[in-house]
Amino acid sequence: MSELYCKAETLELRRKHIGPSCKVFFAKDPIKIVRAQGQYMYDENGEKYLDCINNVAHVGHSHPDVIKAAVKQMELLNTNSRFLHDNLVQYAKRLTATLPEKLSICYFVNSGSEANDLALRLVRQYRGHQDVITLDHAYHGHVSSLIDISPYKFNQLGKEGKKEFVHVAPSPDIYRGKYREDHPDPASAYADEVKRIIEEAEKNGRKIAAFIAESMQSCGGQIIPPAGYFQKVAEYVHNAGGIFIADEVQVGFGRVGKHFWGFQLQGKDFVPDIVTMGKPIGNGHPMSCVVTTREIAEAFGASGLEYFNTFGGNPVSCAIGLSVLDIIEKEDLQGNAIRVGNYLTELLNKQQEKHPLIGDVRGIGLFVGVDLVKDQQKRTPATAEAQHIIYKLKEQRILLSADGPHRNILKFKPPMCFTMADAKLVVDQIDELLTALEEATGARTGNGKSSTAQHKRKMTNEGNSKSDCISESINHISGTACRQNNGLYTDNRAVPCKRIRT
Repeated sequence: MSELYCKAETLELRRKHIGPSCKVFFAKDPIKIVRAQGQYMYDENGEKYLDCINNVAHVGHSHPDVIKAAVKQMELLNTNSRFLHDNLVQYAKRLTATLPEKLSICYFVNSGSEANDLALRLVRQYRGHQDVITLDHAYHGHVSSLIDISPYKFNQLGKEGKKEFVHVAPSPDIYRGKYREDHPDPASAYADEVKRIIEEAEKNGRKIAAFIAESMQSCGGQIIPPAGYFQKVAEYVHNAGGIFIADEVQVGFGRVGKHFWGFQLQGKDFVPDIVTMGKPIGNGHPMSCVVTTREIAEAFGASGLEYFNTFGGNPVSCAIGLSVLDIIEKEDLQGNAIRVGNYLTELLNKQQEKHPLIGDVRGIGLFVGVDLVKDQQKRTPATAEAQHIIYKLKEQRILLSADGPHRNILKFKPPMCFTMADAKLVVDQIDELLTALEEATGARTGNGKSSTAQHKRKMTNEGNSKSDCISESINHISGTACRQNNGLYTDNRAVPCKRIRT
């Protein structure tokens, strides 16, 4: 494939014309991607990278059925939703069929941020309440209304970042959160935290409009809420006159395998009032949706203010959305998420038994996190080690990201066509990297012996040199931990940590 510019020219033009806050992965040596297919991306030199990051290309990069659907419709018509068109109503019918019956009304928009912003408008119109409860470390979008309810972002702004109408509940993290795996009922304990927030807000004369949560936190560190948590939270929020918003932008459309939607992991007795969706809905095409109840939709309409979105629900977008739904079913991608996800988790669990740097492996389907720690007992986050690993994997042509509050969680959320062979390749590479790290740093295993002693390897001069190099690399990364994430480096100025959401 011919290029308009060489990599150096592309980078220079980006620096000249693109806003400096728009960062790239691996900024010291960014990758120039020129094409992609399935679960693979290719650079300008034809080098193939295994994509373990991209939950946007849900059914696989450049899927031929998606391309055909888009081209076929674009050749005929693309216009706005004020005209009647079968694609809009057919897609709304197909999409709502995947959801509980009461979630039947759709508003089509163009991104996850638009969807969550519109959800806030819906809940505030519903009863006139303003306050929002969000989870610690949550991220819900890049527009101002969503930065306000995203601790992942507003905590970077200091004390002034949190608005008075925002209330932050603890993330229901049973590994390193307030209530852990040894608690008899972490779901109730975390839900009671929300109840206390509501009671305190009401004492101060404030009214709760909504509780919003990702069905499984992504930027928060691949957090799987304990079963029953959402049910109890919804009860408290409804009693306060509020609405429950389930953000499925990251984890919807069958990624969890067992169910089409992440919130369904909580059980059949839980149904949110609003579901927002984005990223995977169009396989890379910009589209998204808010689905809610008729009661909430009618309250929104009662304001007399028309809602219109120029591109939302256009015929091309809906044709693409229909194609994605067809592919998920035709290629049994939910089944693949179960099979490959279980295999990936099994492989990672075996690595956890072997490597003291792995503190926890958690996930469902093709949404998996590996929590790296310096000490398994203290659960000290291994931030620098996580960054070292994603850089070294990049050198092996494997793209993986790290995130979470301490940026120490290796995140797996690949295209749904990810295979068992792909899973084994990545885990084998992680195994080698962890072994080298543990030997270089003298990491301790559960029995108190260092991994170096456990493996009983005699280090040659060459091996010692390699070990020293790794230690130096880790020390360097530790010193710059606040200037990088997910392979992102900023300049050397003293600024708050910047993060890429993936």
